[in-house]
Amino acid sequence: MFPGEIDVPPATYLDQLGTIFTRFDTQDSGNIAYGVQTDDARYFVKTAGDPSYTRPYLDFDGRVALLRTAAELAASVTHHTMPALHTVIESPAGPLLVYEWRDGDLLHDPPARERFRALPTEEILAALGDLYELHVALDSAGWVEGDFYDGALLYDFAARRLTAIDLDTYHRGPYRNTMGRMFGSERFMAPEELTLGAPVDSRTTAYVMARTALVLLPEPPPALHAVLLEATTARFPSYQAFYDRWLTASSTTADSVTNRSTCTPGSG
Repeated sequence: MFPGEIDVPPATYLDQLGTIFTRFDTQDSGNIAYGVQTDDARYFVKTAGDPSYTRPYLDFDGRVALLRTAAELAASVTHHTMPALHTVIESPAGPLLVYEWRDGDLLHDPPARERFRALPTEEILAALGDLYELHVALDSAGWVEGDFYDGALLYDFAARRLTAIDLDTYHRGPYRNTMGRMFGSERFMAPEELTLGAPVDSRTTAYVMARTALVLLPEPPPALHAVLLEATTARFPSYQAFYDRWLTASSTTADSVTNRSTCTPGSG
């Protein structure tokens, strides 16, 4: 259905492909993305934006490079929290990444975030469990977190489905902080993301995922809270070590909930 290359601007091609029902062009990255309806499906199409647009923090070549990173990441990891990447179309304005469309509210928006935080603890934990499982797959494929925050999360409240988007700034393998204060939200960032020359590795991924839970989960069960605090103070040696401890604490928490729910008055 999709060509490998086009010789017209992305918006022109997408108008020919179907109906553009929404456009996202307010990102400080300079990227422009579209929601497109065809006869048989909806798609999310991400582009590098206008090549002549120089105001964002990344120039056009930098934006193209991140889109190619996103395509590489999508080719290396398949997980139900990530929209499927159908194809990459080359154009005079750089690549078009054509993803499946996912419904949901962006958790960076305060009303959506507070609605999410008000959900039952079990539902929030299920969503975090999906996010953490995704990062097991990413970690196993050699990807290290970069610029992750709640703006990378959509939640479909009706379907109870979490979607991770915009992982363009993840890195293959450990790297060093060459910026000082890196891109990102300080509510989620690890200390090394604020320190010039510091190593950024799977320990960083563990820290950021723990911070995500502390931001989105108002009252973590005690066993899980202890794991989150360890991940953001003493630190875990790797993402896998963090995840293993999280699973152990989750099992303990589930057992205690089950025991309380099955206990009858006078039985103890």
